[in-house]
Amino acid sequence: MPVRVLDQDEQAQLAVIEASLATMYHFFGGPGELFRAVQDPRIPGLIIYTWAVLGFAGILMFLCHLGARRQIALMFRGNGPSAAKFQILLDVETCPHGDTLNAAASRVDPDQMQEVVTDMTRTLIRKKVLYRYRLLDRYFVVAIDGTGRLTFPERHCPHCLTAKHHGQTIYYHPVLEAKLVLPNGFAFSIMTEFIENPGEHPTKQDCELKAFYRLTKRLKKAFPRLPICLSLDSLFACGPVMSICEDNGWKYIIVHKEKSIPYIQEEFEALLPLAPENHLRARIGPQRKIKRDYRWINDISYVDTEDNEHAVGVLECLEEKRDADAGELECKRFRWITNFKLKTKRVTALANEGGRIRWKIENEGFNVQKNGGYDLEHAYTTDPVASKIFYFLLQMAHLIAQLTQKGSLFRRAFPNGVGSAKNIAFRLLEAWRNLRVDADRMKQLLEVRRQIRFAPP
Repeated sequence: MPVRVLDQDEQAQLAVIEASLATMYHFFGGPGELFRAVQDPRIPGLIIYTWAVLGFAGILMFLCHLGARRQIALMFRGNGPSAAKFQILLDVETCPHGDTLNAAASRVDPDQMQEVVTDMTRTLIRKKVLYRYRLLDRYFVVAIDGTGRLTFPERHCPHCLTAKHHGQTIYYHPVLEAKLVLPNGFAFSIMTEFIENPGEHPTKQDCELKAFYRLTKRLKKAFPRLPICLSLDSLFACGPVMSICEDNGWKYIIVHKEKSIPYIQEEFEALLPLAPENHLRARIGPQRKIKRDYRWINDISYVDTEDNEHAVGVLECLEEKRDADAGELECKRFRWITNFKLKTKRVTALANEGGRIRWKIENEGFNVQKNGGYDLEHAYTTDPVASKIFYFLLQMAHLIAQLTQKGSLFRRAFPNGVGSAKNIAFRLLEAWRNLRVDADRMKQLLEVRRQIRFAPP
Protein backbone atom coordinates (compact mmCIF):
# COMPACT_ATOMS: atom_id res chain seq x y z
CA MET A 1 0.00 0.00 0.00
CA PRO A 2 1.48 3.40 -0.97
CA VAL A 3 2.39 5.75 1.88
CA ARG A 4 -0.15 8.56 2.27
CA VAL A 5 1.18 12.04 1.43
CA LEU A 6 0.94 14.34 4.44
CA ASP A 7 -0.18 17.92 4.21
CA GLN A 8 1.83 20.80 5.72
CA ASP A 9 0.20 20.66 9.17
CA GLU A 10 0.60 16.89 9.32
CA GLN A 11 4.26 17.18 8.33
CA ALA A 12 4.81 19.63 11.21
CA GLN A 13 3.06 17.23 13.61
CA LEU A 14 5.15 14.33 12.36
CA ALA A 15 8.33 16.40 12.83
CA VAL A 16 7.45 17.01 16.51
CA ILE A 17 6.82 13.32 17.17
CA GLU A 18 9.87 12.32 15.18
CA ALA A 19 12.14 14.71 17.09
CA SER A 20 10.98 13.51 20.53
CA LEU A 21 10.99 9.78 19.74
CA ALA A 22 14.18 9.86 17.68
CA THR A 23 15.95 11.77 20.46
CA MET A 24 14.97 9.19 23.07
CA TYR A 25 15.82 6.21 20.85
CA HIS A 26 19.08 7.78 19.66
CA PHE A 27 20.51 8.37 23.13
CA PHE A 28 18.77 5.80 25.33
CA GLY A 29 17.10 3.19 23.11
CA GLY A 30 13.40 2.30 23.16
CA PRO A 31 11.31 1.83 26.33
CA GLY A 32 12.49 -1.78 26.69
CA GLU A 33 16.13 -0.71 26.72
CA LEU A 34 15.48 2.35 28.87
CA PHE A 35 13.80 0.34 31.65
CA ARG A 36 15.89 -2.81 31.17
CA ALA A 37 17.33 -2.74 34.71
CA VAL A 38 13.95 -2.22 36.45
CA GLN A 39 12.62 -5.48 37.87
CA ASP A 40 8.86 -5.95 37.71
CA PRO A 41 7.68 -7.56 40.99
CA ARG A 42 4.22 -8.44 39.65
CA ILE A 43 3.18 -12.04 38.90
CA PRO A 44 4.26 -12.65 35.26
CA GLY A 45 1.14 -14.58 34.24
CA LEU A 46 -1.10 -11.72 35.38
CA ILE A 47 0.76 -8.91 33.64
CA ILE A 48 -0.99 -7.29 30.68
CA TYR A 49 1.42 -4.39 30.27
CA THR A 50 5.14 -4.64 30.99
CA TRP A 51 6.79 -1.95 33.09
CA ALA A 52 8.43 -0.64 29.90
CA VAL A 53 4.97 0.00 28.41
CA LEU A 54 3.63 1.58 31.59
CA GLY A 55 6.78 3.62 32.21
CA PHE A 56 6.69 5.00 28.68
CA ALA A 57 3.04 5.96 29.15
CA GLY A 58 4.14 7.88 32.26
CA ILE A 59 6.91 9.66 30.35
CA LEU A 60 4.41 10.65 27.63
CA MET A 61 2.07 11.96 30.32
CA PHE A 62 4.78 14.41 31.41
CA LEU A 63 6.10 15.14 27.92
CA CYS A 64 2.61 16.14 26.80
CA HIS A 65 1.88 18.01 30.05
CA LEU A 66 -1.32 16.04 30.71
CA GLY A 67 -1.35 17.10 34.36
CA ALA A 68 -2.99 14.00 35.83
CA ARG A 69 -2.67 10.27 35.39
CA ARG A 70 -6.40 9.87 34.55
CA GLN A 71 -5.64 11.83 31.38
CA ILE A 72 -3.62 8.85 30.15
CA ALA A 73 -6.82 6.89 29.56
CA LEU A 74 -8.46 9.83 27.80
CA MET A 75 -5.45 10.26 25.53
CA PHE A 76 -4.64 6.67 24.65
CA ARG A 77 -7.91 4.83 25.15
CA GLY A 78 -10.40 7.44 24.05
CA ASN A 79 -8.60 8.62 20.93
CA GLY A 80 -8.01 6.57 17.81
CA PRO A 81 -4.79 8.15 16.42
CA SER A 82 -3.14 8.25 19.86
CA ALA A 83 -4.01 4.63 20.59
CA ALA A 84 -2.86 3.48 17.16
CA LYS A 85 0.57 5.11 17.46
CA PHE A 86 1.02 3.81 20.99
CA GLN A 87 0.07 0.27 19.97
CA ILE A 88 2.43 0.31 16.99
CA LEU A 89 5.28 1.78 19.00
CA LEU A 90 4.97 -0.53 22.00
CA ASP A 91 3.68 -3.59 20.11
CA VAL A 92 0.58 -3.93 22.30
CA GLU A 93 -3.04 -4.58 21.41
CA THR A 94 -4.57 -2.10 23.88
CA CYS A 95 -3.47 0.97 25.84
CA PRO A 96 -3.04 1.17 29.62
CA HIS A 97 -5.09 3.14 32.11
CA GLY A 98 -3.48 5.61 34.50
CA ASP A 99 -4.67 3.51 37.45
CA THR A 100 -2.77 0.53 36.05
CA LEU A 101 0.38 2.66 35.94
CA ASN A 102 -0.21 3.76 39.53
CA ALA A 103 -0.77 0.21 40.80
CA ALA A 104 2.42 -1.02 39.14
CA ALA A 105 4.42 2.02 40.27
CA SER A 106 3.51 1.31 43.90
CA ARG A 107 5.48 -1.96 43.63
CA VAL A 108 8.53 -0.82 41.67
CA ASP A 109 11.77 -0.31 43.57
CA PRO A 110 12.52 3.46 43.68
CA ASP A 111 16.27 2.75 43.82
CA GLN A 112 16.06 1.00 40.46
CA MET A 113 14.20 3.93 38.94
CA GLN A 114 16.78 6.29 40.41
CA GLU A 115 19.45 4.27 38.61
CA VAL A 116 17.59 4.73 35.31
CA VAL A 117 17.61 8.52 35.76
CA THR A 118 21.27 8.56 36.79
CA ASP A 119 22.24 6.30 33.92
CA MET A 120 20.57 8.62 31.39
CA THR A 121 22.91 11.43 32.41
CA ARG A 122 25.83 8.97 32.65
CA THR A 123 25.10 7.91 29.06
CA LEU A 124 25.26 11.52 27.84
CA ILE A 125 28.59 11.97 29.63
CA ARG A 126 29.97 8.68 28.32
CA LYS A 127 29.01 9.57 24.73
CA LYS A 128 30.77 12.95 25.21
CA VAL A 129 27.60 14.82 24.26
CA LEU A 130 28.25 17.31 27.06
CA TYR A 131 32.04 17.70 26.91
CA ARG A 132 32.00 21.08 25.19
CA TYR A 133 29.97 22.49 28.10
CA ARG A 134 32.46 21.63 30.87
CA LEU A 135 33.75 24.31 33.23
CA LEU A 136 37.36 25.17 32.32
CA ASP A 137 37.17 22.33 29.77
CA ARG A 138 37.34 19.79 32.59
CA TYR A 139 34.66 19.98 35.29
CA PHE A 140 31.00 19.02 35.17
CA VAL A 141 29.04 21.50 37.27
CA VAL A 142 26.52 19.82 39.58
CA ALA A 143 24.13 22.16 41.39
CA ILE A 144 22.57 20.78 44.56
CA ASP A 145 19.49 22.42 45.99
CA GLY A 146 16.27 21.54 47.75
CA THR A 147 12.68 22.29 46.86
CA GLY A 148 9.18 21.56 48.07
CA ARG A 149 7.43 18.75 46.23
CA LEU A 150 4.17 17.86 47.96
CA THR A 151 2.16 19.50 50.73
CA PHE A 152 -0.83 18.02 52.57
CA PRO A 153 -3.23 19.31 55.25
CA GLU A 154 -3.00 15.95 57.06
CA ARG A 155 -0.40 13.23 57.39
CA HIS A 156 0.27 11.60 54.04
CA CYS A 157 2.58 8.81 55.23
CA PRO A 158 4.86 7.98 58.18
CA HIS A 159 7.71 9.86 56.51
CA CYS A 160 6.06 13.29 56.26
CA LEU A 161 7.91 16.30 57.58
CA THR A 162 5.82 18.70 59.67
CA ALA A 163 5.77 22.47 60.08
CA LYS A 164 3.49 25.12 61.59
CA HIS A 165 1.87 27.59 59.19
CA HIS A 166 -0.50 30.22 60.63
CA GLY A 167 -1.06 27.98 63.63
CA GLN A 168 -1.91 24.95 61.51
CA THR A 169 0.26 21.85 61.13
CA ILE A 170 1.17 21.08 57.53
CA TYR A 171 2.73 17.89 56.22
CA TYR A 172 5.16 18.09 53.37
CA HIS A 173 7.68 16.18 51.27
CA PRO A 174 10.73 18.16 50.12
CA VAL A 175 13.51 16.78 47.97
CA LEU A 176 17.22 17.52 47.55
CA GLU A 177 18.14 17.41 43.90
CA ALA A 178 21.54 17.19 42.22
CA LYS A 179 21.32 18.50 38.67
CA LEU A 180 23.96 18.73 36.01
CA VAL A 181 23.73 22.37 34.89
CA LEU A 182 25.28 23.59 31.66
CA PRO A 183 25.78 27.03 30.08
CA ASN A 184 23.50 26.21 27.13
CA GLY A 185 20.49 25.91 29.47
CA PHE A 186 20.50 22.17 30.16
CA ALA A 187 19.55 21.16 33.70
CA PHE A 188 19.49 17.36 33.99
CA SER A 189 18.64 15.44 37.14
CA ILE A 190 21.60 13.29 38.05
CA MET A 191 20.58 12.14 41.54
CA THR A 192 17.77 12.68 44.03
CA GLU A 193 17.65 12.43 47.81
CA PHE A 194 14.18 12.44 49.32
CA ILE A 195 14.05 14.41 52.58
CA GLU A 196 11.83 12.34 54.86
CA ASN A 197 11.54 11.29 58.48
CA PRO A 198 12.25 7.68 59.53
CA GLY A 199 8.85 7.46 61.25
CA GLU A 200 5.89 9.45 62.54
CA HIS A 201 7.56 10.62 65.76
CA PRO A 202 11.24 11.32 65.08
CA THR A 203 13.39 13.00 67.72
CA LYS A 204 14.79 15.25 64.98
CA GLN A 205 13.39 15.89 61.54
CA ASP A 206 15.32 15.20 58.39
CA CYS A 207 16.73 18.28 56.67
CA GLU A 208 18.64 19.45 53.59
CA LEU A 209 22.05 19.25 55.24
CA LYS A 210 21.53 15.65 56.41
CA ALA A 211 20.22 14.78 52.95
CA PHE A 212 23.32 16.42 51.43
CA TYR A 213 25.63 14.06 53.31
CA ARG A 214 23.65 11.04 52.07
CA LEU A 215 23.42 12.37 48.52
CA THR A 216 27.13 13.10 48.15
CA LYS A 217 28.04 9.57 49.29
CA ARG A 218 25.82 8.14 46.56
CA LEU A 219 27.10 10.65 44.00
CA LYS A 220 30.73 9.68 44.63
CA LYS A 221 29.86 5.98 44.38
CA ALA A 222 27.98 6.50 41.09
CA PHE A 223 30.69 8.72 39.54
CA PRO A 224 33.95 7.80 41.30
CA ARG A 225 36.30 9.41 38.76
CA LEU A 226 34.15 12.16 37.22
CA PRO A 227 35.66 15.68 37.60
CA ILE A 228 32.88 17.44 39.48
CA CYS A 229 32.41 21.00 40.66
CA LEU A 230 29.56 21.45 43.15
CA SER A 231 27.68 24.73 42.86
CA LEU A 232 25.93 25.38 46.17
CA ASP A 233 23.94 28.06 47.96
CA SER A 234 24.94 29.62 51.27
CA LEU A 235 23.26 26.90 53.37
CA PHE A 236 26.22 24.68 52.52
CA ALA A 237 28.92 27.22 53.45
CA CYS A 238 30.42 25.19 56.28
CA GLY A 239 33.45 23.10 57.11
CA PRO A 240 31.87 19.62 56.82
CA VAL A 241 30.74 20.36 53.24
CA MET A 242 34.22 21.59 52.33
CA SER A 243 35.72 18.44 53.86
CA ILE A 244 33.42 16.19 51.83
CA CYS A 245 34.45 17.94 48.61
CA GLU A 246 38.15 17.76 49.52
CA ASP A 247 37.93 14.06 50.45
CA ASN A 248 36.10 13.27 47.20
CA GLY A 249 38.50 15.26 45.03
CA TRP A 250 35.74 17.68 43.99
CA LYS A 251 35.86 21.39 43.39
CA TYR A 252 33.22 23.63 44.94
CA ILE A 253 31.82 27.12 44.44
CA ILE A 254 29.56 28.16 47.34
CA VAL A 255 27.51 31.33 47.64
CA HIS A 256 28.94 33.39 50.50
CA LYS A 257 26.58 35.66 52.36
CA GLU A 258 27.90 38.16 54.86
CA LYS A 259 26.75 36.27 57.94
CA SER A 260 27.49 32.71 56.81
CA ILE A 261 31.18 32.57 57.79
CA PRO A 262 32.12 36.02 59.17
CA TYR A 263 35.81 35.14 59.59
CA ILE A 264 36.24 34.51 55.84
CA GLN A 265 34.53 37.78 55.02
CA GLU A 266 36.77 39.68 57.45
CA GLU A 267 39.92 38.11 55.99
CA PHE A 268 38.78 38.88 52.45
CA GLU A 269 38.13 42.53 53.24
CA ALA A 270 41.46 42.85 55.10
CA LEU A 271 43.55 41.24 52.34
CA LEU A 272 41.97 43.00 49.32
CA PRO A 273 44.03 46.25 49.69
CA LEU A 274 47.20 44.13 49.73
CA ALA A 275 46.42 42.51 46.36
CA PRO A 276 45.43 45.28 43.89
CA GLU A 277 46.49 43.03 41.00
CA ASN A 278 43.59 40.66 41.79
CA HIS A 279 41.14 42.81 39.88
CA LEU A 280 39.43 42.43 36.52
CA ARG A 281 36.94 44.79 34.89
CA ALA A 282 34.62 43.66 32.11
CA ARG A 283 31.71 45.06 30.11
CA ILE A 284 29.13 42.75 28.62
CA GLY A 285 25.64 42.67 27.16
CA PRO A 286 24.02 44.82 24.45
CA GLN A 287 26.23 47.83 23.73
CA ARG A 288 28.43 46.64 26.62
CA LYS A 289 26.24 48.48 29.12
CA ILE A 290 26.65 45.95 31.94
CA LYS A 291 29.75 46.61 34.02
CA ARG A 292 31.32 43.86 36.14
CA ASP A 293 34.23 44.22 38.53
CA TYR A 294 35.85 41.02 39.77
CA ARG A 295 38.05 40.91 42.86
CA TRP A 296 39.53 37.87 44.53
CA ILE A 297 41.80 36.53 47.25
CA ASN A 298 43.43 33.08 47.40
CA ASP A 299 44.63 30.90 50.26
CA ILE A 300 42.53 32.16 53.15
CA SER A 301 43.09 29.72 56.01
CA TYR A 302 39.80 28.73 57.62
CA VAL A 303 39.60 26.39 60.63
CA ASP A 304 36.10 24.98 61.05
CA THR A 305 34.29 23.94 64.23
CA GLU A 306 35.79 20.45 63.98
CA ASP A 307 39.35 21.89 63.84
CA ASN A 308 39.79 20.99 60.18
CA GLU A 309 41.78 23.57 58.22
CA HIS A 310 40.70 24.60 54.73
CA ALA A 311 42.54 26.79 52.22
CA VAL A 312 39.81 28.73 50.43
CA GLY A 313 39.57 31.49 47.89
CA VAL A 314 36.93 34.22 47.75
CA LEU A 315 35.67 35.63 44.46
CA GLU A 316 33.51 38.74 44.34
CA CYS A 317 31.64 40.23 41.41
CA LEU A 318 30.17 43.76 41.55
CA GLU A 319 27.66 44.30 38.76
CA GLU A 320 26.22 47.62 37.59
CA LYS A 321 23.51 48.03 34.97
CA ARG A 322 20.66 50.40 34.24
CA ASP A 323 17.09 49.21 34.52
CA ALA A 324 15.62 49.12 31.03
CA ASP A 325 12.30 50.64 32.14
CA ALA A 326 13.09 53.00 35.01
CA GLY A 327 16.56 53.94 33.85
CA GLU A 328 17.88 53.63 37.40
CA LEU A 329 21.34 52.23 38.08
CA GLU A 330 21.15 48.75 39.63
CA CYS A 331 24.07 47.49 41.70
CA LYS A 332 24.44 43.87 42.78
CA ARG A 333 27.14 42.05 44.70
CA PHE A 334 27.90 38.35 44.25
CA ARG A 335 30.43 36.53 46.36
CA TRP A 336 31.57 32.90 46.42
CA ILE A 337 33.88 30.66 48.44
CA THR A 338 35.84 28.17 46.35
CA ASN A 339 38.76 25.76 46.38
CA PHE A 340 39.71 26.73 42.81
CA LYS A 341 42.95 28.67 42.44
CA LEU A 342 41.69 32.07 41.32
CA LYS A 343 43.47 33.63 38.35
CA THR A 344 42.72 36.46 35.94
CA LYS A 345 42.14 34.07 33.02
CA ARG A 346 39.52 31.99 34.81
CA VAL A 347 37.56 34.24 37.20
CA THR A 348 34.86 35.16 34.67
CA ALA A 349 34.24 31.50 33.83
CA LEU A 350 34.20 30.50 37.50
CA ALA A 351 31.76 33.29 38.34
CA ASN A 352 29.38 32.85 35.42
CA GLU A 353 29.63 29.14 34.57
CA GLY A 354 30.33 27.92 38.10
CA GLY A 355 28.75 30.34 40.57
CA ARG A 356 25.85 32.10 38.88
CA ILE A 357 24.93 29.04 36.82
CA ARG A 358 23.53 27.59 40.05
CA TRP A 359 20.37 29.57 39.30
CA LYS A 360 19.69 27.19 36.42
CA ILE A 361 18.61 24.54 38.92
CA GLU A 362 15.94 27.02 40.02
CA ASN A 363 14.99 28.44 36.61
CA GLU A 364 15.51 25.68 34.03
CA GLY A 365 15.04 23.02 36.72
CA PHE A 366 12.51 23.50 39.53
CA ASN A 367 10.68 26.50 38.08
CA VAL A 368 10.03 24.77 34.74
CA GLN A 369 8.95 21.60 36.49
CA LYS A 370 6.58 23.49 38.79
CA ASN A 371 5.22 26.19 36.49
CA GLY A 372 6.11 25.04 32.98
CA GLY A 373 3.55 22.27 32.63
CA TYR A 374 5.15 19.35 34.49
CA ASP A 375 3.17 20.03 37.69
CA LEU A 376 5.90 18.92 40.08
CA GLU A 377 3.78 19.93 43.08
CA HIS A 378 0.76 17.89 41.93
CA ALA A 379 0.11 14.63 43.81
CA TYR A 380 -0.17 12.10 41.02
CA THR A 381 -0.86 9.40 43.59
CA THR A 382 -1.53 8.85 47.29
CA ASP A 383 0.88 5.93 47.48
CA PRO A 384 4.29 6.99 48.92
CA VAL A 385 6.28 4.56 46.75
CA ALA A 386 4.42 5.40 43.55
CA SER A 387 4.93 9.09 44.36
CA LYS A 388 8.68 8.63 44.04
CA ILE A 389 8.27 6.68 40.80
CA PHE A 390 6.19 9.50 39.28
CA TYR A 391 8.88 11.96 40.39
CA PHE A 392 11.53 9.97 38.50
CA LEU A 393 9.32 9.67 35.40
CA LEU A 394 8.96 13.47 35.47
CA GLN A 395 12.75 13.90 35.60
CA MET A 396 13.18 11.50 32.66
CA ALA A 397 10.57 13.32 30.58
CA HIS A 398 12.11 16.70 31.34
CA LEU A 399 15.54 15.45 30.27
CA ILE A 400 14.16 14.08 26.99
CA ALA A 401 12.24 17.33 26.38
CA GLN A 402 15.40 19.43 26.85
CA LEU A 403 17.41 17.25 24.49
CA THR A 404 14.60 17.39 21.93
CA GLN A 405 14.13 21.16 22.08
CA LYS A 406 17.83 21.97 21.76
CA GLY A 407 18.71 19.14 19.36
CA SER A 408 19.44 19.59 15.68
CA LEU A 409 16.43 17.49 14.54
CA PHE A 410 13.98 19.90 16.13
CA ARG A 411 15.92 23.02 15.15
CA ARG A 412 16.05 21.96 11.50
CA ALA A 413 12.33 21.21 11.43
CA PHE A 414 11.47 24.52 13.12
CA PRO A 415 14.28 26.98 12.30
CA ASN A 416 12.22 29.89 13.61
CA GLY A 417 11.29 28.05 16.82
CA VAL A 418 7.84 27.36 18.20
CA GLY A 419 7.91 29.43 21.37
CA SER A 420 8.05 28.18 24.94
CA ALA A 421 8.48 24.65 26.28
CA LYS A 422 4.74 24.71 27.04
CA ASN A 423 4.01 25.37 23.37
CA ILE A 424 6.24 22.49 22.31
CA ALA A 425 4.40 20.16 24.69
CA PHE A 426 1.07 21.37 23.30
CA ARG A 427 2.25 20.66 19.77
CA LEU A 428 3.39 17.20 20.78
CA LEU A 429 0.04 16.48 22.43
CA GLU A 430 -1.87 17.65 19.37
CA ALA A 431 0.36 15.52 17.15
CA TRP A 432 -0.32 12.42 19.22
CA ARG A 433 -4.04 13.15 19.25
CA ASN A 434 -4.57 14.07 15.60
CA LEU A 435 -1.88 12.61 13.36
CA ARG A 436 -2.69 9.28 11.77
CA VAL A 437 0.52 7.35 11.11
CA ASP A 438 0.51 3.88 9.58
CA ALA A 439 2.75 1.09 10.84
CA ASP A 440 5.20 1.35 7.93
CA ARG A 441 5.80 5.05 8.47
CA MET A 442 6.16 4.54 12.23
CA LYS A 443 8.65 1.74 11.66
CA GLN A 444 10.61 3.89 9.22
CA LEU A 445 10.62 6.76 11.72
CA LEU A 446 12.29 4.56 14.34
CA GLU A 447 14.70 2.67 12.09
CA VAL A 448 16.32 5.60 10.26
CA ARG A 449 19.66 6.45 11.84
CA ARG A 450 20.21 10.12 12.62
CA GLN A 451 22.79 12.46 14.00
CA ILE A 452 21.65 14.81 16.73
CA ARG A 453 23.88 17.74 17.57
CA PHE A 454 23.62 20.67 19.95
CA ALA A 455 24.67 24.28 19.60
CA PRO A 456 28.08 25.28 21.01
CA PRO A 457 28.21 27.12 24.34
